[in-house]
Amino acid sequence: MTRYLISFDDGSMAHIPDADWPAVGEASHAVVRDAKAAGVWIFGGGVLRQQSTIVATDGTISSGPLPETKAVVGGFSIIEVSTREEAHAWATRIAEGCRCAQEVREIMYDPES
Repeated sequence: MTRYLISFDDGSMAHIPDADWPAVGEASHAVVRDAKAAGVWIFGGGVLRQQSTIVATDGTISSGPLPETKAVVGGFSIIEVSTREEAHAWATRIAEGCRCAQEVREIMYDPES
């Protein structure tokens, strides 16, 4: 089984009217419930819009890029499925629920994670 990161950029859902957010939330949560029931869900969630902090290898902490100046992840899901086609099928369902396109990337296998 292979793990996939399904994500969208911050701001991808900005086109959604405020009145539609409850329906979008329910549709998105329904997909998560289905993925959990299917045994493919690992983890996921939205990422708050904020300036990130960068922690260097020596422990030094500095301010990261501002979200307005660089594309950042706005939300993500990690699933574990047998094929890329299955990942695309779940990404389609997530895209429908979130009302925005999703990016799919394979996560490199690490036997210790």
